[in-house]
Amino acid sequence: MSAQSTPSTQSTHDAALAPLAAELGDRLLTPAAAAFADTATVFVGGPPRTPAAIARVRTAAEIATALAVAQDAGLPVAVRAGGHHQARHALVDGGLVLDLRLMDGVELDAASGVGRAQGGVLAGAYTEAAGERGLATGFGDTGSVGVAGITLGGGIGYLSRRLGLTVDNLLGAEVVLADGRVVRADADENPDLFWALRGGGGNFGVVTRLDLRLHEVATVTGGMMMWRPTTDALVTILRTLADGPDEISGMVNVMLAPPAPMVPEELRGKPVLMALLCHPGAGADETFAPLRALDPLLDGVTELPYAGLFGGGGPQPGGIGDLRTGFLGTGTWSPDEAWATAAIEAVSASPGPAAINIRPMGGAIARVDADATAFAHRDPAFMVAVGGNAPSLEGLPVAQEWTASAAAALGIEGRGYVNFMGTATQDDVRAAYPGPTLTRLREVKRAYDPTNVFAATHNIRP
Repeated sequence: MSAQSTPSTQSTHDAALAPLAAELGDRLLTPAAAAFADTATVFVGGPPRTPAAIARVRTAAEIATALAVAQDAGLPVAVRAGGHHQARHALVDGGLVLDLRLMDGVELDAASGVGRAQGGVLAGAYTEAAGERGLATGFGDTGSVGVAGITLGGGIGYLSRRLGLTVDNLLGAEVVLADGRVVRADADENPDLFWALRGGGGNFGVVTRLDLRLHEVATVTGGMMMWRPTTDALVTILRTLADGPDEISGMVNVMLAPPAPMVPEELRGKPVLMALLCHPGAGADETFAPLRALDPLLDGVTELPYAGLFGGGGPQPGGIGDLRTGFLGTGTWSPDEAWATAAIEAVSASPGPAAINIRPMGGAIARVDADATAFAHRDPAFMVAVGGNAPSLEGLPVAQEWTASAAAALGIEGRGYVNFMGTATQDDVRAAYPGPTLTRLREVKRAYDPTNVFAATHNIRP
């Protein structure tokens, strides 16, 4: 139990939460509940957090009640969907967590091209359901990520260069505000809130439903390729992605090879280049030819259903790590040999499991005006994330020291992707939202959450 949630304070919290317990019954979990520990576990992050309670809500009305009770009791609030965020926004010490995962309904209207996802839907479940009809909405690359979380932060993934970020495919949302009102946000209703939701994170309310644009995406050519970590190979791979058609998206990892079944035993724990690729159109073989000419150690790129790229479940919960992120270049710029060498050397010198994740931007991402959404980073050529893991909390400072050093060596400081930030300081907020964007976000915050109830995220202060 955390310092913020001692037995005496927990007793006080339990009494304050009694009206919510009466409504939710055994769906209000306190630290004494058998299911609490598993429900309070999120993905890789920093020191553990212990909420006073977790409310497993099912309706907007229950969320409104929970928000009212929390505010009356003076408890901070956090919202959980997938629980993937590195800064551990899904939990809050000594506060109330709204766990949306029971709100997992998906509705697909192929005729109108709209998919509707409740606030607790995971990207893999939505993608599987849409894929059965030959349809897709682009999210990231991991099925266990919450649709709401990735959407509110931006959404850079397998279809982004062709179809835009997830925020570019958000048509509207249902939101429970801090005062309990349930409002619609779209281009016509509350358009200022709609603008802010597309990149501004969970600062403005609890999103209980998202209306998303569906695209025809039946099968793709994609999968994993792996190479030995040479400077020439990394430069060629990144230039192929930057110069390629909009159809090619994905990511390149400079990383220590994991102990996975598909990785030869002699490579495990050693530096490799690994790419996860997706090409949803014709001409994939021609596009991938320069990559195959590099003599890959593994070539799992093949034709498969789009939903097949989301297999494997992603990272396991409960880990300890650090993550820093930034952007590089503009247009079709790509890193040179010096940068590629620095990336490989950084991973080779890492004290534990580590990766530098490089995602091509451009294409449809860059064709949206920077002020059209709260995600304003439209011009970079690449997004880069540096992540280091530790075996225990005691080893976290060493991982943090490595990520800071690697991020500096790669020149990615100054701008950041809010979904891939391991900390949530006001410096991080300014890095995620350039000046005019942050000014406008604060105006929206003052209109919809003037008392800053939703402060557990990268907090945009009113």
